[in-house]
Amino acid sequence: MRKHDAIIFFGSKTKLARAAGVRLSSIYAWGELVPEGRAMRLQEASNGFLHYDKNLYDQYRKARRSGGDEQP
Repeated sequence: MRKHDAIIFFGSKTKLARAAGVRLSSIYAWGELVPEGRAMRLQEASNGFLHYDKNLYDQYRKARRSGGDEQP
């Protein structure tokens, strides 16, 4: 789940933080992707509109391990 998509869905970083159960400062520490555990929580909070895609996270990890700059 991309952080940008979650922000758009919830309407603000503050609302995203509330839905994810984290402090606002945590949102700023996230990279492009929402951490996996939070993505599952946000999937539930969005009634499935946002979804956790295991393949997206696997691709991201694979790219990071290979040192590639490719985006998932």
